[in-house]
Amino acid sequence: MTAGQLSVKELFTENARFQAYLDVEVALAKAQAKLNVIPGAAASVISEKANLEKLNLKNIKEGLAKTGHPLVPLIWELDRVCGPKAGGYIHWGATTQNITQTGKLLLVKQCHDHFLVQMADLLCIFSELAFKTKNYVMAGRTHGQHAVPATFGYKIAVWIDEFIRHIDRLKGSEERVFVTMLGGGAGTMASVGMEGLKTQELMAQELGMHSMQMPSRTIGDHLTEYITLLAMLSATSSKIAREVYTLMKQEFGELEEPVPIGAVGSSTMPQKRNPRLCQDVVAWAAEVRTFVPMALESMQTEHEADKTTSMMINSAIDRTCILVDQILNGLTEIFRDIQIFPERMRANVELSGGLIMSERIMLVLGKEMGRQKAHDVIYEAAQNSVNQGRPFKETLMEEQELVERLSEKEIMELLDPEKYTGLCSYFAETYSKKASILVEKLRK
Repeated sequence: MTAGQLSVKELFTENARFQAYLDVEVALAKAQAKLNVIPGAAASVISEKANLEKLNLKNIKEGLAKTGHPLVPLIWELDRVCGPKAGGYIHWGATTQNITQTGKLLLVKQCHDHFLVQMADLLCIFSELAFKTKNYVMAGRTHGQHAVPATFGYKIAVWIDEFIRHIDRLKGSEERVFVTMLGGGAGTMASVGMEGLKTQELMAQELGMHSMQMPSRTIGDHLTEYITLLAMLSATSSKIAREVYTLMKQEFGELEEPVPIGAVGSSTMPQKRNPRLCQDVVAWAAEVRTFVPMALESMQTEHEADKTTSMMINSAIDRTCILVDQILNGLTEIFRDIQIFPERMRANVELSGGLIMSERIMLVLGKEMGRQKAHDVIYEAAQNSVNQGRPFKETLMEEQELVERLSEKEIMELLDPEKYTGLCSYFAETYSKKASILVEKLRK
């Protein structure tokens, strides 16, 4: 995060939470002063004094221990420092959840803005890598087996495509998720009336948020939506980290996450260069996904308010935001200095002795004799190659219907994987540009 801002972990400390509540109380007072609900002088005093550094934290903590209430002791202390004239107008017409939930979302919005910065940084790295590796031929794999040739740049383009949609979803949720709430005790606005709706809008403007259309204390779908969106982002991040984890295995040897000089992978095996960062991302992402069921459960609020479900969603949102910050930092660290081995990628394409090019030969032959019949011919040659342990070229040349239609030179040309990567280079270039354009927009 930028200089002077709290880190994501710091945003969920007790002091940060208290200050967020105070910021909401200030926004409430300012809004009500504009509408002549409370005196302007009182709002000015409240605004000036509502800084945790000006309050006695010992008094607040003693009050918390005595009352067991999450907000009242903070209001008592703010009342004390504001004095009798202004203090009496603090928290006018609001109920605890109005302040605590709005305060929580104020903190989450700071996380949200930070996540978008992190994602822009990651997309910038992906953009450069996609373009650089657009022609790095490697085995495209389906069901864990060689399918057809691809390029590493294409693989990154796929990741960019997903990340772009995650950004679209996160930004598209802002108006629903980051909302001020001033419904009063049961969400009916009985204590504030029609002026409450305008007050809520003015609070939103003050806090850089949106106004909750229905300020009911039982509504939690917006919070659940946000956790679910973060879980989806985490799932994509985990998929990417798992791919690096797999391709880093010696049997593949195509990638390696940054391994700092002096890093120790094992206490007993000196040679170990473990995918520590990848494993961290996968584990953190798995934990994020466990909070989706809890978030859904928290929507089951009874009557007009229920502390149980508030506790559940608060726990879920705090931990999820902290984990997503770690996940995005982890991915950025992985790809900022990732090692790519194109020679090994190319060598791995040849492991099957040309079998990876079966589709290309089948399609060319199919133009002469029909696709299905061509499939049967190439299938026979491919199975003979595997079952008999013989070169694919050799078994191909034994298929009479093939050699009658294609020369040996033509067959050899069809076995070149670099000439059968489809639109891989195009996709890599296209999504490299898309990522760059989106990064520019996000950084404005």
